Amino acid sequence: MFSYYRIAVFILGFFLTGAFSLNSKPASAENARLSNVVITNTRDNLLLFMETQNAFSEKIKTATLSGVPVSFSFYITLVKVRNFWIDRTIRDKEVTHTVVYDNLKKEFEISRSWDKGEPVTTKSFEEAQHLMTEIKSFKIAPLKRLIKGNRYQLRIRAKLNKLTLPYYLDTVLFFISRWDFETDWYTIDFIY
Repeated sequence: MFSYYRIAVFILGFFLTGAFSLNSKPASAENARLSNVVITNTRDNLLLFMETQNAFSEKIKTATLSGVPVSFSFYITLVKVRNFWIDRTIRDKEVTHTVVYDNLKKEFEISRSWDKGEPVTTKSFEEAQHLMTEIKSFKIAPLKRLIKGNRYQLRIRAKLNKLTLPYYLDTVLFFISRWDFETDWYTIDFIY
């Protein structure tokens, strides 16, 4: 009977541990959120403007200022909502922003995958944060792919990409592997 009791306690503990770990969020995700999300259009395209608030926790700032490349990915999905049928995906895009700090030049280099220009360099950490966390005039889809009067849904999420460090930095910055960043999905329903 003693062995059945130990097995039951083990199974109960296993399931409780699994239940608590499923509900937990990464530590810095409680403060990070998407804000100022605006969908608008030009004559030819549907455009997205947005910002991410509180994306740079103290650990991410420390890693960035240490010269570790930090990348944020923005997942953008536009679907046509269809009643009694599976929604049709119009556009599913991952946009990546990467910042690298050059300790010798004392400047930040920010590259954004959706911006076809050269990487932006700045000496200001605040400006680098702003460039990393905002999207301006991102072309979601051409308007000719949308049908007037139909319902659409835009879903957006931001996430910190996993970092791979060189061995010498991995031993010094051991805390890097223990933090993560991910926002909740931000959803906008609209009729075109």
